Amino acid sequence: AIDDFGTGYSSLAYLQRFAVDVLKIDREFVTGLTLASDWKRSLARAVISLGHSLGLRVVAEGVEDREQAEILRILGCNGMQGYLFSEAVPASDLPAVLSRLRQVRPELD
Repeated sequence: AIDDFGTGYSSLAYLQRFAVDVLKIDREFVTGLTLASDWKRSLARAVISLGHSLGLRVVAEGVEDREQAEILRILGCNGMQGYLFSEAVPASDLPAVLSRLRQVRPELD
């Protein structure tokens, strides 16, 4: 996976230099993403489309509210992570977190 895509050292050159299958959109592209934010939505759509056109799964980081999650879902984002779903947890706590999420969202099974 290429983490934090679109910022810092994460660049388009990495897409041709490394064998990757996941593109993780940096939280900067998610922060402020709303139905009213045309510019942010366009940017997210472009990054998701780029990833898909290269045959990559696209995961958004920093998803904090349902509106962001719904917009990303509509745009075709394959996965999301952020405080909307859970705070960072040790690997040993992951089964309990997933169980809790599945109770609330059975479609996650």
